[in-house]
Amino acid sequence: MGVTRSSLPRSVLGAGAPVPWWRNRRVIPWLVQGAVGLTVLVLVAFLLGNLIRNLTAAGLLLSWGWLSQPAGFDIAETILPFQASDPYWRGLLAGLVNTLRVVVTGLLGATLLGTLLGMACFSGNVLLRNLTRVYVEVVRNIPLLLQLVFWYFVVFLSLPNGTAAIQLPGVVLAKSGLYIAGFAEGLRWMGPHLVNGVWQAPLRWSVEFGALLTGLIAYSSAFIAEVVRGGIAAVPKGQWEAASSLGLSWIQTLRQVVLPQALRVIVPGLNTQYISLAKNSSLAVAVGFSDLYSVAETTLNQTGRAVEVVLVLLGTYLALDLFISLLMNGLNRLVQIRER
Repeated sequence: MGVTRSSLPRSVLGAGAPVPWWRNRRVIPWLVQGAVGLTVLVLVAFLLGNLIRNLTAAGLLLSWGWLSQPAGFDIAETILPFQASDPYWRGLLAGLVNTLRVVVTGLLGATLLGTLLGMACFSGNVLLRNLTRVYVEVVRNIPLLLQLVFWYFVVFLSLPNGTAAIQLPGVVLAKSGLYIAGFAEGLRWMGPHLVNGVWQAPLRWSVEFGALLTGLIAYSSAFIAEVVRGGIAAVPKGQWEAASSLGLSWIQTLRQVVLPQALRVIVPGLNTQYISLAKNSSLAVAVGFSDLYSVAETTLNQTGRAVEVVLVLLGTYLALDLFISLLMNGLNRLVQIRER
């Protein structure tokens, strides 16, 4: 069989032999990336052009003047004061504050409960360990929307009112809401109390907020428990044995030895679950809680500005998720093991 010049290695041909561009491993990746980038730009330009043509034909060019018009609707529960005479932008801002309230509280509650459940998977108590596994598997495999409907209609709306309400030290759980003791005007400590048959307290959560928060915490904690369990399982068994030989208890071993090492595995998984919780908070509309999505939906129905309202929703949730990802990526860099 004859030997052709093209079949010879480059070392035989000579170090100075030119390499064709279609075989240059430095040029090909740039060409592929450029082609993909150009394709994406053409596709985006086509979609934007099509959108602008359709809006122009319908007489609905992008406009943001409606944001300063009176909203004409009320928001049942909001930290930011809002009235029907206030502009739409303030209503959207009030909805955003409600969303942030749910997300922050939900992240704290889900992290605490999920961490405890993940630790319980390694408990020496067989009953506790099996109950934890059953909880995690059941909750993870039931759609969140169904769980929210269950908590709202079956649990919270079935609570008694008045003197029959569930009364705990500093806390009253009734059909009208959750009432929590706190400091009232004049920095005077005040607990829940009845006024003309209606419960009053410095801090009140509506049943809509309670059902949404309970559902999000219960659902997200099951996934976080699996993340924590996987992180703990990644720690070598010798670490447990070494801690036991030093006389540390089970909880001391977890808190002082195992969990600090497991964080480098847990944190990346928590990032995904935190972002999912923030996005799942938009299901608040199912239980009647006035979050950003609910307010935006009402705004869309009244103004007809579908594109602008959707852009506001997309931009807000994108910014929220990117902010969570930024914080978690920073935390991930802190917990990674650095070689000396």
